[in-house]
Amino acid sequence: MKLKDAIASISQEHPEDALIPLYTPWGEQIRDTAEPEIWPEYPRPQLQREDYHMLNGKWRCAFTSREFRPGDPIEAQGEILVPFSPECLLSGVGRQLRPNEYLWYERKLSFSGEELAKKTSGMRCILHFDAVDQQAVVYADGREIASHIGGYLPFSADLTEFVSDTGLLLQVRVRDDSDTSYYTRGKQTLKRGGMFYTAQSGIWQSVWYEWVPENHVTDIRITPDPDKRQVKIQLYSPGAFSVITCTVQEASREFTLDDSFSKSLSDRRSHTSSRRLTGVAVTMESSDIGTITLTLPEDGFYLWTPEEPWLYSFTVHADGDVIRSYFAMRSFTVEPDEAGILRFCLNHRPYFLHGVLDQGYWSDGLMTAPCDEAFVYDITLAKSMGFNMLRKHIKIEPLRWYYHCDRLGVIVWQDMVSGGTTYHMPWVCYLPTLFPHMNAHTKDDHYRLFSRADRRGRLLWEQECSDTVDHLYNVPSLAVWTLFNEGWGQFDAYRIAQSVKEKDPSRPVDHASGWFDQKGGDFRSIHNYFRPLKVKQDGKRAFVISEYGGYACHIAGHSGVERAYGYRKYATAEELSAAYLELTQRQLFPLVKAGLSGAVYTQLSDVEEEVNGLVTYDRRVIKISTPPPAPDYANGFSVG
Repeated sequence: MKLKDAIASISQEHPEDALIPLYTPWGEQIRDTAEPEIWPEYPRPQLQREDYHMLNGKWRCAFTSREFRPGDPIEAQGEILVPFSPECLLSGVGRQLRPNEYLWYERKLSFSGEELAKKTSGMRCILHFDAVDQQAVVYADGREIASHIGGYLPFSADLTEFVSDTGLLLQVRVRDDSDTSYYTRGKQTLKRGGMFYTAQSGIWQSVWYEWVPENHVTDIRITPDPDKRQVKIQLYSPGAFSVITCTVQEASREFTLDDSFSKSLSDRRSHTSSRRLTGVAVTMESSDIGTITLTLPEDGFYLWTPEEPWLYSFTVHADGDVIRSYFAMRSFTVEPDEAGILRFCLNHRPYFLHGVLDQGYWSDGLMTAPCDEAFVYDITLAKSMGFNMLRKHIKIEPLRWYYHCDRLGVIVWQDMVSGGTTYHMPWVCYLPTLFPHMNAHTKDDHYRLFSRADRRGRLLWEQECSDTVDHLYNVPSLAVWTLFNEGWGQFDAYRIAQSVKEKDPSRPVDHASGWFDQKGGDFRSIHNYFRPLKVKQDGKRAFVISEYGGYACHIAGHSGVERAYGYRKYATAEELSAAYLELTQRQLFPLVKAGLSGAVYTQLSDVEEEVNGLVTYDRRVIKISTPPPAPDYANGFSVG
């Protein structure tokens, strides 16, 4: 074990460090544009309608230490650029919301004559918040219309009765306990430093409304069964539809013509290949929940893989409601290979998951990417560096991020967001690193040790876990659920893994990533930063190294702070590149034939003082000069 590196990697708080203003190329464009268009794209690619209105942009805002009477205009302290949190550069605020404060948002909405006519005709106006951190109450003309707890999942409210020719006053009240309570928070902390980052608050994903028929599709559940060439589509609605028509238009795949990761974003080119399909339209009578089963013809059947990410687009007409969506035909399982070794399988073939940890943080937007193009850059960069998988680490992204993974062909390993009270870091991090065998003998029903003494917090986390599965169920590229990471807020992992598997039997589960293995789930999942990499199978689950590497290199002028944190430090990008090549070629890839099913390198980008990214925090400098040859993932794992 490299004890010196392990001791140097102890995460310490540095709240006194002032973040250096650091803009990404896309954030710089927003800063320099008088009236920038902020996230104009429809937020739900698998449940799209034509009639929508984005409310991103400038809102009035105020911080208060007391309750405020809703309906009265706030005494605005300035403007905030939604959906950027007040703590980040792009918001224009630069102020942290403290646990004893309220943050108020306010915007006056006006409606056109056409919209007033829609209300008269019986249509409904539905307001959507894609994510507000952490506790939100929404008011229309002083009346509460929605409340929500949890900073990572969407919620909605019906605005219809407030739509009038005089408009309405929309207000949102936010509180955020951050890491002073048991709510989900991921990597956020009020005292940033090391592997934990600046706490953010408020609206951090899109706000928008859309007009829908009174009886409309409220949700859709898409379940592919490639073994039968079938896909089941379930529609949820307030009442029964009289007739539902579903038509599959085409299958398409997107691929990059120039995938050299050393090229700039503007040099990248992509191309979409599509094939029209016929004979897959279905008309049927509906009950309260309409279920459509489509069978694809043999000559129009294409499996989704990262190498060929075929997507089928389809349109549903449910009485007066029209939605557009897409699906893919693929399966994710754990099965034995020819030698009897349990492997992750894509479409029933062993497939090595070569992944990179993706925190989803940005130097100018914190957890909010500056724009859609920024998502595409990160995903394309990872794929062009040889990765076929992104582990979305303790965060839930906007649905457009998952859409780009679907169409560009990157598998997603999705973490649940961690919560719990203040973590006992020596117990959950440092001791397991020094004595890895201790975790195999530790049960996670010692709630106080795992910062889970409060029963309400455990129940709330389980509900959010279940809601996350529902929210992301349709994403074709999402292959694995990770429940707990390094014991942070972990509890009853074996039982919860079974519950998630019952709810979604189509995906494997990693119940305890790192340590504190409870012998559940589909993977034995370890983190290894300071010892030689090796395979430790148990014969009952596939084996993955769900974190390794963490090599750090501070690039002057492109870091959030002057302090550097990482698991092994290198002075130059050239030294880092050589060490990364050595690690992957000499240690990692030879383990694939020995039974390694997947591995996740830490990490894609720098975040604040954690400078172990392959690209800098501002996305301007790629540190690795040459990508190492990777295994031929789908053909016997031969190393190229």
